[in-house]
Amino acid sequence: MSRRIQKINELLKQEISSLILKELDFSREIIITVTKVETPLDLEWAKIWVSILPFSRAEMVLGVLNSKNYNIQKLLNQKLKMKIIPKIKFELDNSEEKASRVEKLLKNI
Repeated sequence: MSRRIQKINELLKQEISSLILKELDFSREIIITVTKVETPLDLEWAKIWVSILPFSRAEMVLGVLNSKNYNIQKLLNQKLKMKIIPKIKFELDNSEEKASRVEKLLKNI
């Protein structure tokens, strides 16, 4: 991965995190973290990986994020000063859930 793409991914991660925090109204018990951003060299799209706690509410929150995708994209377009701004798509990062499941299995052994 080029240094340019790494910088763009980090910028998108920071900006989308702040937009989610400021613009979307979730209850205080839900924690949303942008864990990773993947962008190809052509900057056509960006996968935004989010971790959602509690995991039982993850599908609902992911649905809200994807339904508000247009508004988030619009705000991101206004905020960033880039020639090409990738189209964003949210994906669920379930590594935390997998890690807790492995931890439970190890405790049972």
